[in-house]
Amino acid sequence: MKRAYYSSSITDFCKQKPEQILGQMTQENSFDLTAFQRNAWVEQVLILKDVLSGYDGRIYFEYSIPRMGRRIDAIVIIESAIFIIEFKVGASTYEAADIDQVMDYALDLRNFHEGSHHVILVPILVATNAPSLECHDNVISADHIYSPIYCNALNLGETLKEILKNKNEKPIDGDEWEGSGYKPTPTIIEATLALYKGHSVAGISRSDSSAVNLSDTSNSVAQIIKQSKDNAEKSIIFVTGVPGAGKTLVGLDIATTHIKSDDELYSVFLSGNGPLVKILQEALARDKVARVKSTGDKIRKGDALSEVKAFIQNVHHFRDEGLVDLVKPPVEHVVLFDEAQRAWSKEQTIKFMREKKNKPNFKQSEPEFLISCMDRHPDWATIVCLVGGGQEINTGEAGISEWFEAIEQAFPDWKIYLSDKLTDSEYGAGEIVNQAKNNSKVKFIPELHLQTSMRAFRSEKVSLFVKQLLDFDIDAARENLLTIQENYPIVLTRDLDKAKNWVREQARGSERYGMVVSSQAERLKPHAIDVRVKANPVHWFLNGKDDVRSSYYLEDVGTEFDVQGLELDWVCMAWDADFRYADKKWDHWSFRGSKWQKIRKFERQIYQKNAYRVLLTRARQGMVLFVPEGDNDDHTRPCDYYDATYGYLRDLGISEL
Repeated sequence: MKRAYYSSSITDFCKQKPEQILGQMTQENSFDLTAFQRNAWVEQVLILKDVLSGYDGRIYFEYSIPRMGRRIDAIVIIESAIFIIEFKVGASTYEAADIDQVMDYALDLRNFHEGSHHVILVPILVATNAPSLECHDNVISADHIYSPIYCNALNLGETLKEILKNKNEKPIDGDEWEGSGYKPTPTIIEATLALYKGHSVAGISRSDSSAVNLSDTSNSVAQIIKQSKDNAEKSIIFVTGVPGAGKTLVGLDIATTHIKSDDELYSVFLSGNGPLVKILQEALARDKVARVKSTGDKIRKGDALSEVKAFIQNVHHFRDEGLVDLVKPPVEHVVLFDEAQRAWSKEQTIKFMREKKNKPNFKQSEPEFLISCMDRHPDWATIVCLVGGGQEINTGEAGISEWFEAIEQAFPDWKIYLSDKLTDSEYGAGEIVNQAKNNSKVKFIPELHLQTSMRAFRSEKVSLFVKQLLDFDIDAARENLLTIQENYPIVLTRDLDKAKNWVREQARGSERYGMVVSSQAERLKPHAIDVRVKANPVHWFLNGKDDVRSSYYLEDVGTEFDVQGLELDWVCMAWDADFRYADKKWDHWSFRGSKWQKIRKFERQIYQKNAYRVLLTRARQGMVLFVPEGDNDDHTRPCDYYDATYGYLRDLGISEL
């Protein structure tokens, strides 16, 4: 895959005329070339032709980082070092956001580009009109990444000399580096932005042999959609996967691919996860405004939001629209339900419709009603259910069995396409799925299961470790942890300040960190953690380091309801006494008034365990677990409420800070 608009040996680059280089870059650029961009390219070429004269190596302009939806201005390979250069032509200051940007590029190459895993990476910010800074001793980390270096147009050459003078490592083979694989694992926000801009799921996701390729799953779904359309059939597809495997990414890929075509084929991505929907809509709208602004035009934020809301919607809004006219089919022929197992049971839906919608005669579960909306199409329709295991955290969430019962009882003509892993216990549909094996309209497709976590890209065994931890599979958890810790640190402390400092110290560039807690963690208030103060998830996940409402400040916290379906690079998780280890089992508690009350209902116990499963699988790169010491002078926080939990986690082999 050609990733750069321009690539060449440094020798040939220095011989070429600027207009030849510019012509090649312009030809590769698929967007309208503004005068500002053209002038910036000319300035960059002239600076680098002057600076690189006499060196051997390779140079790349506008090198694609699809995971981030961006391009690196220039990459220069000389001897054993890779210089990652971000130009700010005309800038007179070194801005913090620009410094983070070039560091993010270096981290992306280190983490996801095979040829960059074990070489020296030097991120350089060139603000062309900024004051010269003395070339100070820049810190180089254990993974061979320099801390960002600041230069202007005049001292870039001296900086390169300074960096190269003590390099004795083996020179980098430019052709080998260029041909090495790129295996990104984007955050869901990054992926949504990239897909909406027209990138393919193959370009922004891993494609190595250790994981079922996301594009294989997307292609399987796309083939079923085409078959349903060609044959005028109704079909429902169940895609399964471990936490963080990319189910939502598959859904977004299908939704963007089928938004609209010449034959008026529409699709929509639906989720009952309110925070996720708001965050993705806001991220897309902000990006749209920024991209339009970069061309010199303007667009109202409200107009941008209206556009993206047609692509990503709250499932409850889709449901309410279906209630307005019980005959008219929706405009979409393809709908994708994220976290389909969280759809409401019949009992919960009837109660809601009676109390909130004044529909006393409503008699359907949420899955049955949603299928009925799509069944109104006279020709064809496809529903894609994205199914996570062990993710139900709200009262009334029915699990996947409700979908099967609805199809069996009310829509027997629909064709069913299943992941072959849907019989696994965590999906809660084993018996029904086994019965479906005898149904001629059911087809099992292995590619509809995603078995490898993409969230914790440093270690694919984190979700398994969390399952083992929660299920008391102690020996397996200890053994698994040993294989995890080198690439994915998990640490333990009883000091909240130490925990906060740890995540701050781990993060580089704009890597996002934050604190997560259970929604039932009401006795963390002495540590200034109050779950009753609700954070705005849009500000928490999207705003920058200078905003006190963002996750970076480690003041507002995210609960399982805020963070499900999303992720942070580094997580500080605070563990309260609502979910306690005691006598080789979990005790479940809820704080009411001034005391803890035992949770006895099995369904609520499952929700609480799943809440901790969600919290423990939010980190992409590592996490610290904070378990308070308690206070024997406070009857709501005696030490023994916390000591056993801490001891259990420590005995699994989790390192103490």
